Amino acid sequence: MQNLMYTATDEIRHVVMQAMGRLVASGKLPAEPLPPFGVEVPADRAHGDFSANVAMVSARALKMPPRKIAEAVLGELCLKGTYFTHAEVAGPGFLNFFLAPAWYTAILNAVQTEGEGYTHTAQGGGKKIMVEYVSANPTGPMHMGNARGGALGDCLAAVLEHAGYDVTREFYVNDAGNQIAKFAVSLEARYFQIFRGEDAVPFPEDGYHGDDVRERAKEFAAQYGKQYLDAPEDERRKVLAAFGIERNVKKLHDDLLKYRIEYDVWFRESVLHEDGELADVIALLKERGAAYEKDGALWYAATRFGAEKDEVLVRANGIPTYFAADIAYHRNKFEKRGFAKVVDVWGADHHGHVARLKGAMDAIGVGGDKLDVVLTQLVRLMRGGEVVRMSKRTGKAISLDDLLEEVPVDAARFFFNLREANSHLDFDLDLAVEQSSQNPVYYVQYAHARIWSILKNLAAENIHPRACTPEEFGLLSASEERELIRHLGLLPNEIDEAAKAYDPARITRYVLDLATKFHKFYNAHYVRGEDEPLMQARLNLCLCVRDVLKYVLDMLKITAPQTM
Repeated sequence: MQNLMYTATDEIRHVVMQAMGRLVASGKLPAEPLPPFGVEVPADRAHGDFSANVAMVSARALKMPPRKIAEAVLGELCLKGTYFTHAEVAGPGFLNFFLAPAWYTAILNAVQTEGEGYTHTAQGGGKKIMVEYVSANPTGPMHMGNARGGALGDCLAAVLEHAGYDVTREFYVNDAGNQIAKFAVSLEARYFQIFRGEDAVPFPEDGYHGDDVRERAKEFAAQYGKQYLDAPEDERRKVLAAFGIERNVKKLHDDLLKYRIEYDVWFRESVLHEDGELADVIALLKERGAAYEKDGALWYAATRFGAEKDEVLVRANGIPTYFAADIAYHRNKFEKRGFAKVVDVWGADHHGHVARLKGAMDAIGVGGDKLDVVLTQLVRLMRGGEVVRMSKRTGKAISLDDLLEEVPVDAARFFFNLREANSHLDFDLDLAVEQSSQNPVYYVQYAHARIWSILKNLAAENIHPRACTPEEFGLLSASEERELIRHLGLLPNEIDEAAKAYDPARITRYVLDLATKFHKFYNAHYVRGEDEPLMQARLNLCLCVRDVLKYVLDMLKITAPQTM
């Protein structure tokens, strides 16, 4: 795709360096090495469409006042053949550049000719990258942290894909270790209680007390009856755990599908135990001198690799820890499956685990710099200005399933992606279902539907869009029109920046800003008018906005309705 923001920026750098070269050649500037300079979009467009700080950063090297340098550069600038009409010196020495109509025409042409490809860049160069997100414990339902992490992770994967990476979406199923043993004991107690009575069978204090465990035990009893009441304990617990995990994983799968999340891979932790990968990584840590024995347990020397304290790898009872499995799992991602980069989306409560795991990647020779972790902060559900903690339906903590019964999927995905992962989020349940311009997702969808309405109304008058000439596109000179086109031109940049920062919220905010600028344009100008060339130019602008709105909403897996 064309990135006309990059093109304009590159043109400025090129003409500035040419001007500086001519000034040095003529002796007007000393021949000194120049530091890198920035080209930015000013906050106030009255100061130009782009601004370069070359004079400011060069003042020390050239031993001249910045404004004097800027004026000298301005005198040597040659903008012929570029997307700029002229430049000005402003303030202490900024060089401000003003775009020509040809740039705005090029943006509209790019949107129309490239179609959905306009949302794709080449930044990733096809590099293999995995995004692992949600990975909720299969012993219970998903909570609000999983809901936010799911929306962020899924939209991040889409952004990376659009930025040119070869993306794999993965869910890690923790179906081994202590929590599964506890799950089995919990199911066993509920299974016994069905036939022997709750008073006769004490429930383990540290067991899983959720209603979902009762449901699984009932389903097991319905299928197997009393068959496992007198079976050997190990056999009974193994069968119970397998039964419960399969059903819980299916529930996770189905709930995530309702949330429009589909994974390429569901990876089982048990595989690492069964195929020897966990044992291999423990042996490797020992071999590299990164593990030692103490108090009957095997420890990982985490402090040698940047962490605050050492971690147990294998408990004194011989059972490997979750951390040991996590090292093996990430080694599998890099060495066995060849990912160049892995991005894990975790809850903020895992922040202490980040340095440990990255250090462990260094310890096994993979390289911790290949692993990046996005931490998501807490979500507060709000209704009527009050914090909501319990589900109306169940009276329990609100799960993803509960949320999606109350709030449309479009709103959930949009709201969870409105802010950066590292910021706390208040999710307004009332606003999420409100059909007004106060609801951001409704506001964006309404912009898309409004454009369809314009087109249908004009079609009823036998007026249809046609291709426009550059001269006709040049008629789009009003500030609201230029601002709207400039925003269309920003999209490739935003995709690249969102991918670099692992911040899909940039794209949600981009599309919200696009809707805002469209509504502002629509309120200021008639599309239907007596001047046919201007009407056609505005119709084509509407088409471009409609298409970009849809492409971005599709990227975020949010619907783009034609009527509302």
